[in-house]
Amino acid sequence: MKYFTIFCSIVLFLFIMVSSIYSQVELVPPSHPVYDYIKRMQLLGVIEDYNSSSIPLSREQIASYIKIINKNQKKISGTDRKILKDLNVEFEYDINGKTKDASGLFNSMDFEDIFSNKKQKYLYEYTDSNAAFFFDGTSFLSQRNSKEDSLGKHSITLGEIGIRIRGTLYNSVGFYLRMSNGQKLAGDQGDVDFAIATNPKFKANTKFRSENNNFDTYEGYIRYRTKEDWLSLMVGKEALYTGFGYVDKLFLSSNTVPFSYIKLDLKYKSLHYYFLYGTIKGDSLGRDLRSKTITSHRLNLNFSKAFRIGFFESIVASDRPFDFTFLNPFSFLRSADYNAGENQPKNNNNAMMGFDMEVVPAKKLSFQASVLIDDLNFGHLFGGTYDDGSPALDNKFAWQIGGLWTDAFWIPNLTGALEYTRLNPFVYTHQSNKSEYTNWTLPLGHDLPPNSDEIALKLSYDLTHRLNLSLLYQKQRSANGIIIRYDTLIMNYGGNIERGDWAKGQDAIFLDGDRINRDIVTAQLTWQPIRQYFLEIKYVYEFQDLIYMSRKLKDHYGWLTLRVDY
Repeated sequence: MKYFTIFCSIVLFLFIMVSSIYSQVELVPPSHPVYDYIKRMQLLGVIEDYNSSSIPLSREQIASYIKIINKNQKKISGTDRKILKDLNVEFEYDINGKTKDASGLFNSMDFEDIFSNKKQKYLYEYTDSNAAFFFDGTSFLSQRNSKEDSLGKHSITLGEIGIRIRGTLYNSVGFYLRMSNGQKLAGDQGDVDFAIATNPKFKANTKFRSENNNFDTYEGYIRYRTKEDWLSLMVGKEALYTGFGYVDKLFLSSNTVPFSYIKLDLKYKSLHYYFLYGTIKGDSLGRDLRSKTITSHRLNLNFSKAFRIGFFESIVASDRPFDFTFLNPFSFLRSADYNAGENQPKNNNNAMMGFDMEVVPAKKLSFQASVLIDDLNFGHLFGGTYDDGSPALDNKFAWQIGGLWTDAFWIPNLTGALEYTRLNPFVYTHQSNKSEYTNWTLPLGHDLPPNSDEIALKLSYDLTHRLNLSLLYQKQRSANGIIIRYDTLIMNYGGNIERGDWAKGQDAIFLDGDRINRDIVTAQLTWQPIRQYFLEIKYVYEFQDLIYMSRKLKDHYGWLTLRVDY
């Protein structure tokens, strides 16, 4: 309580001392399409200092990029100019402190603006010289169907309604809260299982399998930042992506649900550093853990507009509710872990280290490379054996290379990404079966299972400024399998993220085990016929070749979703 009081006093003092202007401190969720747009502007040479390896960014930062694009409209296509026009309306207050292109339903009860195609619509909005407050409503109705082999034939209807509150006080403290409640409207228990299989994030809603099949989600935080944004401190829950990956990311990705954390950001010119300490959901072979935490450091350095590098470090600790060892924002986490004073024969925490870089060799083209080392042990960094002569399996490697091409094949507004990812056996796992790199059993990093590789090709095309078509093809190879005899582990091929224990004397050979090859095609159409009203169509075809069983499976499933973001 003492430390909490000191913290609140510091924030209150800074809160009072700052000046009053209209910059918005709250963050733009990383799922917002504005990030893809800004990335394209980076490759077109319109924006030079954008680093896509650490998002989300604040609304004021996004607004600063929009201002730059506004001054360089001659460099972009007609479709991009129309997208820019929409963004100028959506981020109007963040750009110039005005709300002339905004409409608050409860401000004026002007129902004719409900379907306005020119104004940014809110349920309620309020701004003055010291505060900005925006209140939104969200909802969706989604029909999902499947047929064929492993999934079976299913049909389920889902509905969700929610609210979103955000704002900034005195140009220094931002707040955000999004909460929603959803419900299965039609379908049986088998259809619920299908919904979870095709959208694993439902695993984080334990009530979805029971209690009338409802689900709820939320993100919320408070964020303080100094003038010039050289320091910021956030406490709360929001999605966070880390890494240069163009199709998926090795370090922190969109494959799990948001978790709660405290995050410190420091920025100086081309340097950006963040520290994060958070709580994630864990289990051990199906049994809930008392606690599971994650600590991460990230350092980004922009050497030039053509070359960026990053260093990532993280440690997952189980059965330790809180530890000041990891609360130090400036430390080498693996060394801190070894010097934590625990008198144990082996370390029960999962340490990771990663490096990545991005090069922009020419206009419209970029390349990235990423390397991840799981459970770093310098003594066995390049192989070796344990004292009993068995192969050392401490260090597990993952790596990724990819390219991004905007105006691909010389077609305006077509962006293509090609990426190869390899996860060696046992990557993201931990021998304790407690400290896996997961949250709600979902990977914090790449969606591939360990002992796998993937070639992914993604195309995204803006047919118009409000109609986007994307196509993703994934060619995957995986191997799994665990052999147990008389309650004794004989072999684990390292392909299950929840099983990191290995047998004494075993080796880990890439793609050894029960082989499965997959071809996955995902097509998605997003149409916004009226501002803030969306129609989304998603279709997935998956072909699985279970080589170890001499069996082949084909699955088809699709979603039709109507969504309102008001």
